[in-house]
Amino acid sequence: MSQLVISSHEEFQTFLGKELGVSEYTTITQDQINRFADATLDHQWIHTDPARAAAETTFKSTIAHGYLTLSLVPHLWDQIAEFRNIKMMINYGIEKLKFNQPVLVNHEVRLRAKLHSILNLRGITKFEVDVTLEIKDNPKPAFNGILVFLYHFTNNK
Repeated sequence: MSQLVISSHEEFQTFLGKELGVSEYTTITQDQINRFADATLDHQWIHTDPARAAAETTFKSTIAHGYLTLSLVPHLWDQIAEFRNIKMMINYGIEKLKFNQPVLVNHEVRLRAKLHSILNLRGITKFEVDVTLEIKDNPKPAFNGILVFLYHFTNNK
């Protein structure tokens, strides 16, 4: 997979309205779900009790926390784009996020990203990225939304 390399606001701006790329698939394991439950204190049985989830849900297995799937974005985003000449980068917000489909344990997900908008705010690049978390072999994505970032390129004016 080829990763997009971006070194300036002007260079990034040329991708407006275009797909930026797709990450590799990553598998969500029960261990990962359990560790996320420990970190967030969210031990709802649908996530952490495989036997009960198999017996009592239509999924027949545990499912990943929605916020666990969202927390994978930085890792998957780094597979899509490498930003050079950066002094600082900030996760600024999330808009129109919708969880569409639960991710079952041991299923694979990947991120697809498209540049929605980009502005130069006195040397800070504010951009919005349309993101979709795809589930392998499932036509319905886990989530979609718009992520908002602030990046300060060293060469921005």
